[in-house]
Amino acid sequence: MTTKGTLAVLGGVVFLVGAALVGLTVGPADITVGEIVRSAASHLPLLHVRSHLSPTDSAIVWQLRAPRVVLGLLVGGMLAIAGGAYQGVFRNPLVDPYLLGVAAGAGLGATLAISYGGSGVGSYDLLPLAAFTGAALGVALAYALGSAGAGGRSPAALVLAGVTVVSFLTAIQTFVQQQHANSLEQVFDWILGRLSTAGWHDVVLCAPYVLVSSAVLILHRRLLDVLAVGDEEAATLGVNVKRVRLAVVVAATVGTSAAVAVSGLIGFVGIIVPHFVRLAIGSSYRIVLPLSLLVGAGFLVLADVIARTILSPEEIPIGVITAFFGAPFFAVVLRTSRSFT
Repeated sequence: MTTKGTLAVLGGVVFLVGAALVGLTVGPADITVGEIVRSAASHLPLLHVRSHLSPTDSAIVWQLRAPRVVLGLLVGGMLAIAGGAYQGVFRNPLVDPYLLGVAAGAGLGATLAISYGGSGVGSYDLLPLAAFTGAALGVALAYALGSAGAGGRSPAALVLAGVTVVSFLTAIQTFVQQQHANSLEQVFDWILGRLSTAGWHDVVLCAPYVLVSSAVLILHRRLLDVLAVGDEEAATLGVNVKRVRLAVVVAATVGTSAAVAVSGLIGFVGIIVPHFVRLAIGSSYRIVLPLSLLVGAGFLVLADVIARTILSPEEIPIGVITAFFGAPFFAVVLRTSRSFT
C-alpha cells in the first residue's frame, strides 16, 4: 500500500473512533469522553482506575449506547465494504449490496416472520433468523438463475437474474402484506431500518458473519483490481474468474444478510461510501475496500446519532437519514458520471 493509502486508512480509523465517541456521548444524559474512558479502564485488570459514572449513567453507556454504536459500526462497515466488492465484481460503481436480491429476500423473510411467526423460536428471535434466511436464499436463487443461462455467470447475466428474483420476491411480499394488513406498520418499521432496539444479543448474532465476510473481501481486494480489466484479460493473467466472483459474492452476501437481519434495510450506504472513497483516494480496490469498511462504519453511527437526536425524544428511522444524504449524492453521481460500466 502506498504512503497515500496508508494515510487514508489512518484517517479512516480516526474518523471511525471519532464517530464511536460521538455515539457514546451524545444523548439526553450528559456524559463526557473522559468519564467513558475511565469507566472502560476500570474494568481492565492491573490498571486500578476508578469509574466516576453513577450506576445509572454506566447502564446508559454500556447497556444502551454501546451496543447501538457497536452494531452501527458492524452494519455500516459491512454494507459499505459489500457495496465496494459488488462494484468490483460487476465492474459498475453504481451497484449496491442489495443487487442480487438480499433486500427482497430479507424483506420477504421479515414479512413472513412478522405476519405468521409470533414472538420467537426458543432463545432466538425469529425475525433476524427469517430475514437472514430469506436474504441468503434470494441471492442463491439469483446466482443459480444467472449461472443457468448462456451468459455463464457473467456480470450482465447475474444482474438480470437479480432483477428477476427481486421482482418475484417483492410480488410475494406484497401479497403477504395485503393478506395481513394489521402487520404493515411493523413491516415498514423494519424495512426503513433501525438500531433503536439494538442490544448485545444483536451484536453477538451478526459480528461473526460480518468479521469473517469482511476478512474474505479484504483478502480478495487485489484480485478485484485484476477483474477490472475484464474477464478474459483476468483469465489470461491466471485468475480463476468464476471462483473469485463466487467467493466475493458469497462473502458479501453472507455479511450483508447478517447485517440486515438485525438492522433492517438501510439503503444507500453501499453506494455512497465506496463511491466517495473512490472519488477521494482512487479506484484501486486495495484501498477502496478497507477504507470503505472504516468510513461506512463511522458514517452509519453518525447517521444513527442524527436519527435519534434531531426530533428527540422521537426517533427517525435510520434509513430515512441515509436516504436523505444518499439520494442527492446518487443523483450527482448519475449526472456527472460518463460511464457506468
